Amino acid sequence: MLPDEVARAVSRYLAVADRLLPGRVRGFYVVGSTALGAWQAGRSDIDFVAAVDGDLGERDMRRLALLHKLGNVPAAWQALVRARPAIPGTLNGVFVATGDLSKPVTRIRPLASHSGPSFKRGRGFEVNPVVWKILLEKGVTVRGPAPHELGLDPEPDQLREWNLQQLHGHWATWAGRALSDEPPRKPLLPAHRVAMSAVLSPPRLHHTIVTGEVISKEAAAAYALDTFEARWRPLIRLALARRLGRPAPPGLDASVTDPRRLPRVVGEFILDVIASADRRHGRGVD
Repeated sequence: MLPDEVARAVSRYLAVADRLLPGRVRGFYVVGSTALGAWQAGRSDIDFVAAVDGDLGERDMRRLALLHKLGNVPAAWQALVRARPAIPGTLNGVFVATGDLSKPVTRIRPLASHSGPSFKRGRGFEVNPVVWKILLEKGVTVRGPAPHELGLDPEPDQLREWNLQQLHGHWATWAGRALSDEPPRKPLLPAHRVAMSAVLSPPRLHHTIVTGEVISKEAAAAYALDTFEARWRPLIRLALARRLGRPAPPGLDASVTDPRRLPRVVGEFILDVIASADRRHGRGVD
């Protein structure tokens, strides 16, 4: 079952969807941290996969883009009231044609997706082996048949390789930027806060490469503490505390408490995670 706050947000979102695109959203499934049992009120987004009846024309696309704005008004208002640069509680997701759900996931062409402030036509990162595995095994049905009745094919033989590609693509590039004089930033968020938010994602991918299972970022912190060198433990503990909205653990050294140094430390940690994943994936055992 969904947490009450998630259930209310999803109900409001679908009410708007049904006014803008009546009868078109035939399936709606909550995935992400909610499905993994790690959703946090006031901190987590709500991720979904929506199945749409038929293709979407130009008029439909304009309405879908409007849905992203109108359906997330309550979350945006709460963020404004609380003066937060991020908008927790936002519904982010991908729309696919109902008839495409039974295709191998890497062959599905998304109709559209939205995440944060962006709306994309014909694209959707969420259509991938990881999200489809969560959808099949733990997805929460809000509307439509249960996930196991959809004929989903997460392509489990692609799971490890897909995660390795993410590490060597997105995360290696991200680490390179973190190690530069211009580390990644976001609007209203300084570089050290952006860096801290990135710490737990690569260990999560590492876990999937090693075990074939998908876990939450919170569980990835525990995994990282057990898996990687002791020198990274202060960083991991701090990242987990920030993730949970808790104070920083006592006794941290300057490498993780100095905002100017933190992005570089995170970049070095991510490169270490990537090297470990390579060794675990057929290049020797670390």
